[in-house]
Amino acid sequence: MLTLVAFVLALGLLIAVHEYGHYRMAVACGVKVLRFSIGFGKPLLTWHPKGSPTEFVLCALPIGGYVRMLDEREAPVDAAERHLAFNTQPLRARAAIVLAGPMANLLLAVALYTLVNWSGVEEPKPILSSPVAASLAERAGLRGGEWVAQTSVSDAEPSEVGSFEDLRWRLTQAALSGEDMTLWVMDAEGASPRAVRMSLGELDVREADASLFHRIGITSPWTAPVVGEVMADGAAATAGLQAGDVVRRVDGQRVGDGQALRTLIRAAVGPAGQGVEQRWEIDRSGQTLTLTVKPAPEQQSGIWTGRVGAYIGAAPEMMTVRFGLIDGLLRGVSRTGEVSWLTLKMMGRMLIGEASVKNLSGPLTIADYAGKSASLGLTSYLLFLALISVSLGVLNLLPLPVLDGGHLMYYLWEGVTGRSVTDVWMERLQRGGVVILMALMSVALFNDVARLLG
Repeated sequence: MLTLVAFVLALGLLIAVHEYGHYRMAVACGVKVLRFSIGFGKPLLTWHPKGSPTEFVLCALPIGGYVRMLDEREAPVDAAERHLAFNTQPLRARAAIVLAGPMANLLLAVALYTLVNWSGVEEPKPILSSPVAASLAERAGLRGGEWVAQTSVSDAEPSEVGSFEDLRWRLTQAALSGEDMTLWVMDAEGASPRAVRMSLGELDVREADASLFHRIGITSPWTAPVVGEVMADGAAATAGLQAGDVVRRVDGQRVGDGQALRTLIRAAVGPAGQGVEQRWEIDRSGQTLTLTVKPAPEQQSGIWTGRVGAYIGAAPEMMTVRFGLIDGLLRGVSRTGEVSWLTLKMMGRMLIGEASVKNLSGPLTIADYAGKSASLGLTSYLLFLALISVSLGVLNLLPLPVLDGGHLMYYLWEGVTGRSVTDVWMERLQRGGVVILMALMSVALFNDVARLLG
């Protein structure tokens, strides 16, 4: 139920903001707006403000919306109101009305990011867990436990890292741009920072998913190798492990953090899928104990992996990330611009075949993330809304005839040539745009189903 409510609320809000952008700009340009509709199908709620020519409607299917303006191309217009029709407005006014919808979504994203920056958010400190074996991070010399103080790309000046999530975002941007990144890290003793070069440019980034960070080798923040809640009848309970036990060594190998311990557990499976016994040296309330643990084999996506039936790893060290009035606003604008550019870049890479179309997500994935973000709290949900609002704004600016960007393309032609697109060409382009959009939606929906079944 939470997923459905969060999804419908997000969809309704983003559509309303988009259409309100068109509506307010139309009114500002002196165009008569006949109807402002959120959704399609049977009207559920209709109201007509006193003194306004606009009918506001909430419909049963909240999968879109529209602003219907007085327009001679759709119906006859009385001569006395011809100056209020959309099609009689100068080119700059028509372009502004069309552009206002996507811009409203981008402005909403700025507002949401800024609100989160002002209110503050709890995020993990930028302390690295043990790197994935044979990953870029391991080859670069990272071992886990390092605090990332600064990063730099190419020859740019190093900039401070605010949190682990900030670091992940920078790594994502650099990897998708094919740029190497230098991390300035300090060890637990607080020694002077040393430079670690991450060769992100050598990565295959056709799919920007969880596997990307696995190949980079930085998957999670540092956590202590502590046993958390132990499930009854699991391998951990059978071995006598208890919540709060600190794992020092496994089969004589020092355990640096929770990530390293999880890796050792997953690997404790023989070639035939049988569990392999391990000797754990643990610290329990200052007393050193040695226990024999035999992880239970479990098959995931055709691969055997070990499980002990316990939560492994303490909670990461957290920090409050909060910014002042001006800095929070500037960072909100900056993050909106970064996400917009990254979205356009990924779309361009998909168009020329340098990125997989598996990166496209449809309504099922969006609904899933809506529910998950809402369950994590208001801040996570606001960040989700900001991300989707940016995506909606950028998508509508694409030069597809059925989208706002397609209409702007028509106006660009009109501005350059001095004449509007003919009705015949308009109809052809609209049909082509519908075909392309339906194809994209089909691919996105297919990806959704594949993710759910996978």
